[in-house]
Amino acid sequence: MASEIEQAIRFVCEEKGLSYESVLETIETAMAAAYRKDYGNRQQNIHVKFDPSDGNIVACDMKTIVEDISAEELEAMADRQAERAAERAALEAAPEDARPRRRDEDEDDIIGDEEDGPTFNPKTEIMVSDAQVLKMGSKVGDELKIDLPIPGEFGRMAAMTAKQVITQKLREAEREIIYNEYKEHEGEVLIGTVQRREGRVVLVDIGKTAGVILPQDQVRTERYESGQRIKVYVREVSLGSRGPQICLSRSSTELVKALFDLEIPEIADEIVVIKAMAREPGARTKVAVHTDDESIDPIGACIGQRGVRIQTIITEMGGEKIDIVEWSEDSKQFIENALSPAKISRVELNEEDMEAAIIVENDQLSLAIGRGGQNVRLASELTGWKISVREDEDGEKASEEEVEEVEEGEEPASADHPEEPEATKDPVEETLEEAQEDAEIHDEVEDIEEKLEVVEESEDTQEDPTPSVEEIKEDEEDEVEEEQEEVLEDNK
Repeated sequence: MASEIEQAIRFVCEEKGLSYESVLETIETAMAAAYRKDYGNRQQNIHVKFDPSDGNIVACDMKTIVEDISAEELEAMADRQAERAAERAALEAAPEDARPRRRDEDEDDIIGDEEDGPTFNPKTEIMVSDAQVLKMGSKVGDELKIDLPIPGEFGRMAAMTAKQVITQKLREAEREIIYNEYKEHEGEVLIGTVQRREGRVVLVDIGKTAGVILPQDQVRTERYESGQRIKVYVREVSLGSRGPQICLSRSSTELVKALFDLEIPEIADEIVVIKAMAREPGARTKVAVHTDDESIDPIGACIGQRGVRIQTIITEMGGEKIDIVEWSEDSKQFIENALSPAKISRVELNEEDMEAAIIVENDQLSLAIGRGGQNVRLASELTGWKISVREDEDGEKASEEEVEEVEEGEEPASADHPEEPEATKDPVEETLEEAQEDAEIHDEVEDIEEKLEVVEESEDTQEDPTPSVEEIKEDEEDEVEEEQEEVLEDNK
């Protein structure tokens, strides 16, 4: 049956997800620190072996055997060490900004400098002559193990030192495991839950730890609420002084590509390949796809039946618009596809400067440029060409001429409907038409007379300000006679 301390070690291993050997090594390091605190000195390199089954402890001082160094060389090394100690004291008195990095304690114990001659570290090294006194047959390069007595118990300070070492080592081991686990997921998409916002940084729970979405990795139009489940792209995993730092992203182009891999089997199986991608986070993304299989429509495969596949991706991206175009080896065709849905009249390429001039009709200019230049900007990033868009000058001139003709009341001539000369009318026919118009006017006058009679009957008590029927009739007859006289004079 396992001892209580062994059971406690295994419980810690299961709770923290650590290996049994790493926890045991941490305990031995803590015991070595406690032994050195109460019973050792700075010149000892103490190692402890602990048996958790019965609680036995074995302590020893480990030394590496080196060549003998003369007393004069040791004295010169001591002088150089004293000078360095004085320099350190002077630096300690200097302002903090002017202080260089402090060396480790083990480096401070080294006597001498490699540039000035041989070095000797009494903590980890022993001269061959002294080693042969302790153990016969010792030679340079061997490890000498000097057994140390085991005390009955450690003091309170030693126990606190051991506790601090164990806590620190376990925390470091746990951080190392988390780092190694999420390092494997670098470049993948994970599902996380938004925890909270600290300033401009968003913390996302992704399982065993929390990742951060920095301001440059956030989408301006998105709002991250606590408890919201989102898909994030693992951009970078690094190990810092405070443990692993996992940088997540919602604005990366790779996030869209990873979502295409998840939602579209043809892309996951590399039947359809994403050749290029351009994105403005939160607004629009253009994706160029291609396949070598002629029986498959690459755009249709990405859209899915009734748009199910692409709608899933758009929903996950918060409603961001996605344009899918077909990639082509022909640069002109690829540029035309990239500028869709605008219709392109022609493309002029300057391959030396990688510049493309796009000619479009007047009604397609705004569609080709896009809102705020978005369409042409994304197309330029997608194709790798510097794109400029302008109107078709010939088409513009023709349209201006048509507008002028319409304003003058003339219908523009075309090839299908050539302009015909205006036919002349017979004077007799014109006279008959005018007579018919006079008859119509006479009928209108009679209608007016009938309406006036009705008004007179209904307004017996009021004085009628309107002219009499006879006056109206005389005026109308005068007008008709004048018009007839004008017509006759024209015919003469």
